[in-house]
Amino acid sequence: MPHFSALTWRILGFNALALLILMGGVILVQANGRGLVEERLGGVQQQASIVASTLAAYATDDASKTLKIDDAEPLLRQLIAPTRLRARLYLPGGNLAIDTRNLLRRNVVQTAELPALDTGGQVQSWVQRLYDGIMGVRPFAHLEPYYEGGEDGRVYREVKTALDGVTATAERVDYQNKLVLSVAVPVQGVRAIYGALLVSTEGGDIDDILRQERATLIEVFVVALLVMLFSSLYLAGTIAEPIKRLAAAADLVRSGLGGRSDIPNFPERTDEIGDLADSLRSMTGGLYDRIDAIESFAADVAHELKNPLTSLASAVEMFSRAKDEESRARLLGIVRGDIKRIDRLITDISDASRLDAELSREAKEPVVLSRLLSTIIEIYRMTDSGVEFVLNDQLPPGANVLGRDERLGQVFRNLIDNAASFSPPRGTVTVTATRNDIVARITVEDEGPGIPPDNLESIFERFYTERPGENFGRNSGLGLSIARQIIEGAGGRIYAENRAPDNTQGAGARLIVELPLALQHV
Repeated sequence: MPHFSALTWRILGFNALALLILMGGVILVQANGRGLVEERLGGVQQQASIVASTLAAYATDDASKTLKIDDAEPLLRQLIAPTRLRARLYLPGGNLAIDTRNLLRRNVVQTAELPALDTGGQVQSWVQRLYDGIMGVRPFAHLEPYYEGGEDGRVYREVKTALDGVTATAERVDYQNKLVLSVAVPVQGVRAIYGALLVSTEGGDIDDILRQERATLIEVFVVALLVMLFSSLYLAGTIAEPIKRLAAAADLVRSGLGGRSDIPNFPERTDEIGDLADSLRSMTGGLYDRIDAIESFAADVAHELKNPLTSLASAVEMFSRAKDEESRARLLGIVRGDIKRIDRLITDISDASRLDAELSREAKEPVVLSRLLSTIIEIYRMTDSGVEFVLNDQLPPGANVLGRDERLGQVFRNLIDNAASFSPPRGTVTVTATRNDIVARITVEDEGPGIPPDNLESIFERFYTERPGENFGRNSGLGLSIARQIIEGAGGRIYAENRAPDNTQGAGARLIVELPLALQHV
């Protein structure tokens, strides 16, 4: 099957829409015609049951187990008069006792259309019958013909069935091809059947409704024709006009006269034009976001460098005024600390500025997490940092993720360094690696003061350095920001929480890294 674009499918769909409307209209009219017959038949049966029950209750003689014709006649007249139905009451032997056609004033004069005698009229009638059958307006042309049974009701099979105590229905067409529906209900007491009530529609009772359905079908044809005409005009407008608007907006952005919001948006479009608009908006938004990020980064760098430079300038100025060696030594210590801080800032800033470009160029490779973590922890154990490092590895053997081992190692070193900097002397930093469904979950926990609940997210922002007084200035505030960039570039996520059950401070902090496992370990 050839591959068509969404726009091609739209054109094909609109051209086929008119045909679908025609087919749907025919099917709907046919279904409604049949449904109307069944609904009408059910209504007649319900009315017949009510009338039969009334007759059994008020027009029967329990002693002789016979019908009281004198009582039944006014009851039938009163119950059938509000309806457009005909009722006939038969005795147990099948003899006609009452026919409402002879009781109701509306039936005094009967009119009927005579069948055509000339050839033209007969052909027209035959064509009309064929049309009705094909279009589904009258899906009952195969039904048996209706005829008047006279005094003997047993000629109707539904009456015979009702005299045996079972309700029965029938569908027939009269000589004018008009539908006649009939329902026969037994008039019975507890232990006797007093007769049968035959309730039927008059010929043509629902034909007028079905004829209206044919008119509706013609209207559907007209609507379909209009849809075919206007769909072409609509397609022309939905293709050419949006492209013109996108081209004009792109020219404005290129010339510097437009902004990110000038690219039109077509959220209702799911075809190539909608994709093009989304791509242009995303591209423009990405460019402006990058410009904003560069400006913000430059402002942050200037601010962070200004602090140690100001401190350095003050220390140098005070050095010339110092009168004793102790003061000069203290000021020299401040100068050395500020120089180290500036050097650390420049190094981290350089790493952060290159990170996006390097992550986009580097190819991802399988990284065995257990081996990487054990190597890093072993190195920390060999250093005299005054903190104990514990690794709790619960990953399945050989579990790996896609990334770069040096970048992931940088992340875990940053997290461990951050935990160690907050840990008390002889404290413990615990690294735990587990599998959680299709991701590897690595946690780094310390025994420090924890993180203020309001800052659990802001610690990942650039230059965030809220630390105890003795540790202030020893970190650039870029480590966690760089870690988040690397983890998100690997398709994972990183977040922080406190170790306390209610996520409050006092019991240490926990930093969590979640990375998707490679396919062979999912």
